[in-house]
Amino acid sequence: MAPLVDPTDDWPAFLPECVLGAEQVVLLVLDGLGWNQLCDRTLLAPTMASMDGRAITTVAPSTTATALTSIATGMAPGEHGVIGYRMAVGRSVLNVLRWSVDGRDARATIPPASIQANDPFLGQRPVVITRSEFADTGFTRAHLDRTRLRGWRVASSIVVEVADALRRNEPFVYAYYDGIDKIAHEFGLGAHYDAEVAAADRLVAELRAVLPDGAVLVVTSDHGQVDVADDLVEPDPAVLSHVDLQSGEGRFRWLHARPGRARGLHEEASARHSDRAWVVTREQVVNEGWLGRRVTDAALARLGDVALVPRDTAAFVDPADGGSIRLVARHGSLTADEMYVPLLAAVGGRQH
Repeated sequence: MAPLVDPTDDWPAFLPECVLGAEQVVLLVLDGLGWNQLCDRTLLAPTMASMDGRAITTVAPSTTATALTSIATGMAPGEHGVIGYRMAVGRSVLNVLRWSVDGRDARATIPPASIQANDPFLGQRPVVITRSEFADTGFTRAHLDRTRLRGWRVASSIVVEVADALRRNEPFVYAYYDGIDKIAHEFGLGAHYDAEVAAADRLVAELRAVLPDGAVLVVTSDHGQVDVADDLVEPDPAVLSHVDLQSGEGRFRWLHARPGRARGLHEEASARHSDRAWVVTREQVVNEGWLGRRVTDAALARLGDVALVPRDTAAFVDPADGGSIRLVARHGSLTADEMYVPLLAAVGGRQH
């Protein structure tokens, strides 16, 4: 079998050398595993600690919906258009992961292809191994459309499905596991998180064990985590007096101004919240390249007028942005704990 990647091509410097001559590649995304969190737990993750690689940066905002779409499409958020967890689409605020508006299914009213229509994985239609319940969600349609989905209900099935795909000589397999992120949100970065990182490392070890000669396992993530706990900040009433609606999330909160109030909103938000957050205008976010070099008109229309992006452990509260559990750890901002993620690789077969 010919190498999947031509070593003579101009590939990113962060890509481990062992990937370049690989005949098969398995890409495992461990949702919520930041580089800093991994480095603090190398004794709990000996398999990942032994792999080649380094830290790379994720995208802004450092959130699942945005980063997974960038991983799948190879595009920055400003180009693919999934610019956050909750996005303003006209007068509605779309929860991207649930693909809902005001708690109601929005697949019919906001078709996923109208938000993100770029082909994932350059249109190659690889095998994608993800949770079975994600198969027909709006977000899956938006970032994994026309791939060949193979569902799993328990984590052990990921190894079975990957091994089966490799036996069938699939050149590229994408696998996704969300356990670390779920545990961090619910329990923070304590004992439950440590146990889940150890469990994820065992998953990586089992995947390495089923790699044939010429195959490489690559492990990465979409974002890291920050323990927020009860450090919840309500935007000052003087700020909210200028606000029409909010989108984004607690650690990358977009404020959409009332007509004619954008300048006043920025001034008031800077005065009240710049001690804890980067307070930036839409124009600043675009001009400084936070969302990539190119921002489409469609993506631009989904941005608010001012963003509150915490520098510390704060999360900005929006009463409309709630869920079934209290979130202890969060992500979305530009801190090192959230932005740095691992890019690790290991070879299989006799080379292992």
